[in-house]
Amino acid sequence: MAWFFLLAAGLAEIVFAVSLKYNIGFTRLIPSLVTMVAGCSSFYLLTLAIKVIPLGTAYAIWTGMGAVGVAIVGILMFKEAHDWMRLVSIILVVAGVLGLKLTHNE
Repeated sequence: MAWFFLLAAGLAEIVFAVSLKYNIGFTRLIPSLVTMVAGCSSFYLLTLAIKVIPLGTAYAIWTGMGAVGVAIVGILMFKEAHDWMRLVSIILVVAGVLGLKLTHNE
């Protein structure tokens, strides 16, 4: 169940970060509410995950999921750069996250 909480925390982190683009300095109500709910949800789910998963592993995976997710959303939704170096860097972060997951023993 802890891995499910960590996955959900990472997805909420992506929603949190992307919603920052839309709330325009917390001047728009709905996007601001989405930011607050997603951010609180992400942190809460992370705290549930670290009851079982070691902190270093959970935090690294959580931040990696957020970084990769937001980078992909940026490329797809906001037409951000997607040159080969950026894509290789994203792949390296994914490899690191997978490596942490595969080397973790519960």
